[in-house]
Amino acid sequence: MEFAIASGIGVLVSVGVYLMLRARSFDVILGLTMLSYATNLLIFSSGRLVVGKPPVLREGVDATLANYTDPLPQALVLTAIVISFAMTAVMIVLAMRSRADNDSDHVDAGDMIDRPGKDA
Repeated sequence: MEFAIASGIGVLVSVGVYLMLRARSFDVILGLTMLSYATNLLIFSSGRLVVGKPPVLREGVDATLANYTDPLPQALVLTAIVISFAMTAVMIVLAMRSRADNDSDHVDAGDMIDRPGKDA
């Protein structure tokens, strides 16, 4: 199970980096989203991968890590999901505004207009 999670994180990171190096703003946004998914999986897997154990204390069960899973990574991932959703929405709005202003979807579209000697 650890190999599958590690492989999934590696694939998400490589796809995210590849997409972030593209020249289109939608690809950059998608790449940042993939990197946030990889980060969420990394944080989630740091709390030990266990199945069927509760994250909260129960009566009659010893309060050791052998009987419970760590709730902190779960809470961090839930917070990161909300923050990444909001940041993705902001990036999409900025990309749409940039496309409307520059008539281009390229990340560096504004640089082509301001350079002397370049045809726009």
